[in-house]
Amino acid sequence: MNDRVQFNAQQLTRRTFLGATSRGLGTLALASLLDPLFSNAAGADHWNGLPLSFPARAKRVIFLSMAGGPSHLETFDYKPKLAEMHGKEMPESMTKGQQIAQLQGQRLLCHGPQFKFAKFGQSGAEICELFPQIGSVADDICIVRSMTSDAINHDPAHMFMNTGSQIAGRPSMGSWVTYGLGSESADLPGFVVLTSLGKGGQNQPIAARQWAAGFLPSRFQGVHLRGTGDPVLYLNNPPGVTRDQQHDVVSAINVLNSKYDALVDDPEIATRIAQYEMAFQMQASVPELTDVSKEPQHILDLYGCKPGDGSFASNCLLARRLAERGVRFIQLYHKDWDHHGGLKKGIELKAQEVDRASAALIADLKQRDMLKDTLVVWGGEFGRTPMSQGGDGRDHHNKGFSIWMAGGGVQGGISYGATDDLGYAAVEDPLEVHDLHATMLQLLGIDHKTLTYKFQGRDFRLTDVKGNVISRILS
Repeated sequence: MNDRVQFNAQQLTRRTFLGATSRGLGTLALASLLDPLFSNAAGADHWNGLPLSFPARAKRVIFLSMAGGPSHLETFDYKPKLAEMHGKEMPESMTKGQQIAQLQGQRLLCHGPQFKFAKFGQSGAEICELFPQIGSVADDICIVRSMTSDAINHDPAHMFMNTGSQIAGRPSMGSWVTYGLGSESADLPGFVVLTSLGKGGQNQPIAARQWAAGFLPSRFQGVHLRGTGDPVLYLNNPPGVTRDQQHDVVSAINVLNSKYDALVDDPEIATRIAQYEMAFQMQASVPELTDVSKEPQHILDLYGCKPGDGSFASNCLLARRLAERGVRFIQLYHKDWDHHGGLKKGIELKAQEVDRASAALIADLKQRDMLKDTLVVWGGEFGRTPMSQGGDGRDHHNKGFSIWMAGGGVQGGISYGATDDLGYAAVEDPLEVHDLHATMLQLLGIDHKTLTYKFQGRDFRLTDVKGNVISRILS
């Protein structure tokens, strides 16, 4: 037996044999029924997603991640009782035996809200006075004041919020959504990540595993676009290489990959083919996408951004542009919310950086008639303690914090859930991360219990074995 025949025999797995036979007989429809991933990925350059469980209310998600853990007590959850208790001992009945990050074993003193709150909109939503622009869209957002998390330190909390698990290696929510729905864009990834750093200077790293595809095919991982300089490294061709020459190289590589894929039927080879073509398309699409200088001046003024400055405001504008171009899941990380000390000054800086742009995104989507099918989520990986740390800061806190949601089938002008009088724990309608994920998928037309992927003999899902759709916040 020669080397070629030996190689074929070694690589001819049961799946390869059936796949090759089905292609030979022209019965790709049957192959599709046996394995949806096969029909979408093998030899194809565009993933169309899986069948919807029911009509979708939202087509896409923009997730505004406030990395570091914003204090709910200085943003969306006013606690006058905590103000009265400022400097007094925290009731031991609340904290005894409870998980606390860095205050364990220390004297726990109540730390009152550092700013006044005001009522906004016809709904009368109570929001910190530092966020008047978000207050201006209060009737478009649903404030959830009873969010909880299983994790109490940054990296595992980010993983839990993004993947539904504190175990590294699970697919991110953006990857799950792109796997379930596909992408509407032929020349941009289905899942894009943007990051920005505020003036506080706490540049805590956000690991790339937060937008990884885990055990899903790697074509579903997020693509990180940089806010300054080249959005993607090696986006431009080397000197002397034309676009036609580059296309010839990509085509030749894909032909070779296709021949190998026909032999071994490996989804990762199909991914490689699709990503080579996507990278080639992005060389043309990304520079136009990221050139916000052509936006009307009144739009730049609305967001409060300057083209190319890499700010959260610029990223919000880019998020709208990505949404217009069919990107399915857009995640913005804005760092520097980790206020163990200097809380008051830190929150003031954060408000200046995110208030205007967050509200502008809602208003801009609404005026373009896109808010109705774009789900916007704003929040951190956890909140902060009602107890002081170092006199002028707050520790990590996972027992009760706030997020808000807008558009995409969510009721505006309402609040959901509540924490206790001191803002320590969610006591009314606690919302778990799995519930948030289940509700997001529901709005996208996906039953969270049926969006699964078999790995190592088990059907995995974003919500694991938990998750309840919060129907009361749906319009």
